[in-house]
This record gives sequence, C-alpha cells and structure tokens, in this order.
Amino acid sequence: MTQHPSILSVGRALPSNFVDQETLIAALSAYWGAKHFNVERLADLHRAARVGGRHLALPLAEYAGLDSFRKCNDAFIRVGAEVGEAAVRDGLRRAGLDVRDVDHLFFVTVTGISTPSLDAKLANRLGLKPSIKRTPIFGLGCQAGASGIARASDVLRAYPGEVAVMLSVELCSLTLQREDASVTNVIATGLFGDGAAAAVLAGGERPPVAGAPRILATRSVFYPDTEWVMGWDVVDTGFKVVLSAKVPQVIEANIGRDVDAFLAAHGLTRAAIRHWVAHTGGPKVLEAFRRALELPEAVLARSWASLRDVGNLSSASVLFVLGEVLDSGEPRPGDLGLLAAMGPGFSAELVLLRW
Repeated sequence: MTQHPSILSVGRALPSNFVDQETLIAALSAYWGAKHFNVERLADLHRAARVGGRHLALPLAEYAGLDSFRKCNDAFIRVGAEVGEAAVRDGLRRAGLDVRDVDHLFFVTVTGISTPSLDAKLANRLGLKPSIKRTPIFGLGCQAGASGIARASDVLRAYPGEVAVMLSVELCSLTLQREDASVTNVIATGLFGDGAAAAVLAGGERPPVAGAPRILATRSVFYPDTEWVMGWDVVDTGFKVVLSAKVPQVIEANIGRDVDAFLAAHGLTRAAIRHWVAHTGGPKVLEAFRRALELPEAVLARSWASLRDVGNLSSASVLFVLGEVLDSGEPRPGDLGLLAAMGPGFSAELVLLRW
C-alpha cells in the first residue's frame, strides 16, 4: 500500500540586511515624527511585538527611494528571486536531492506580483527540468505556508513517485506605506519581516527518509463573512494592510473547535499531539492560539523564538518553525505533530504529521 507523502526538509533564506528593532524604531520615529505622529506610541507598539530584529530586502537607507508601487514591486522580483533560489537550493541540499529531481513547484506569496510568476523565473535560475509543473498561489497570506504544503501533498497522493517543492517568498518590508501613520500600519511595520522558505516533499512511493514526517491528513477551514479581518487594500502606492484588532478574538473563538473536530475525525485528541507547529502571527495571535487549545506555554517556544529572531514572515513563518522542529531531532518515530496557520479569508489550514 502506498504511504502518505512526507516532508523531507525545509530550506530557509534571509536577506543579508539585518536591522535590530530599536534601529527601526528610531528610523520610523524620525520620519513619522516630522508628520506629528506620536513617536512614543510607535515605540510602544513596536516593542509590544516582541521582535528583536528583522531581515530586510534592501539596506535601510534605500527604502526612502521606494516612492512608487513599481519600484517596490521591481525590488520584490529582484530580491525575491535571490532569496527564493537560495531557499530552494538549501532545501534540496538538506533532502539530498538535485534540482532535476523536482517534478512540481508550488509558489506562495502575498507581498509582490509578476507575470510570469516568480516560480517561472526560478525555474530558469535553478535549471529545473522543462516538464516542471508550476502552481503559483497568491492571496492566502500568513496561512499559505500551511496551505501550500497541504495542496502539494494532495498532488503527491495522485503522483506518489514524484517530488514537490513548496516555496514561500515574503518581502513584507516592501509593502510599507510611508504616508500611512495609522495604528494598523504602525503595528505592521513593527511585526513583519522578510524571508523565504522551501519545503521539499516526496510522494509515498519514494524511499522513506529517517526523520521525515508523513502528512497523514489536512483540513481547510473557511469562516464565512470575515474578509474584513485581514488582507490588503490595493491603493495607488501598493498594498495597504488590513489588520483588524479582532484577529485574536476570531482565532480564540474558532480554532479550538476546529482542531478538535479535525483530530476527532482521525480518532485523536489534543493530548496525542507532541509537536505543535504554529504560525508566528504575533504575541496576541500566539496567545489566542495557546488559550483556545489550552496548551502549556512551553509548547509554542519555537514559534516565540522565531518571532523574536526574524519577526512575522507571513506565509514563510510556519515553515521556519517547522524547519526548526526538523533540525532539532527531537521528534521520535510515531510522534504526532500539528502544523497550523491562519490568514485572510478569514481561514485556517491544519496539517497532521506523523514521524
């Protein structure tokens, strides 16, 4: 009988321009302070994000020149191709595979656009085979790392002898709306960072790999009439963040019930899950997730550490946390894990793993 698809590795790449949070607070305070924004409030909001620093697509001094959507998006295409390539190569190296082994390339993002999509440019840069099957996905936001893994696993169930790479590239800093001094935009500038992650998946007919979890099942959950919770307003200067203060409330009201229903469908309860891989949405989101599921604080330690070290990387965040779990060597054969992320829609994606 064919086995379930597995996750062989997670490659990661960060831009080289790391800036600590206090330096970012000073730079934004100098800019928005001249426009009479309460800079003390800005500092409080940024520090409350519990982010120590972030990697930026460009050197900090170059952001002043990004005065149009075109310039921001051109930077997304250029830098996105660089970090995307690095993440895929890192993932394939960790998995012991070559670029010619890849049959499917899934690509998710919410921070830039291009036609052909960035995965086509990467097919050329990486030297993928001409028969590569590409699936670009735009608009799922923070949820897309989990959703991309789920959709890739769906395809590998139909093609169990093949290999898929699920790549996330998010350059959130390039969406900065410099003229928007709203609290929502200020919070976003204190929370989101830049990075790329590539999960390498193998179909169930390929040889098993030690330490590679199987994807037992996935579940998508859509919450009707909640488009207002999170997303973008597309304005003349690019992507303007939509981020309701009620995001944690929506999560806390729903995620416990939905996780329980998903696990029950497979004869499981929360107590069976040894490894929780949660998207690093921010302090309030992580706390809402923990409270809804009645989890000990230590269970989400890797998510908190990732938030501190690199910020919220949108769809790449949950992949960074998954990569840390795989690298740790802590999971033992038979352990169960749950990967979870939420995003615009409003919706959630749940992925059940077994080592």
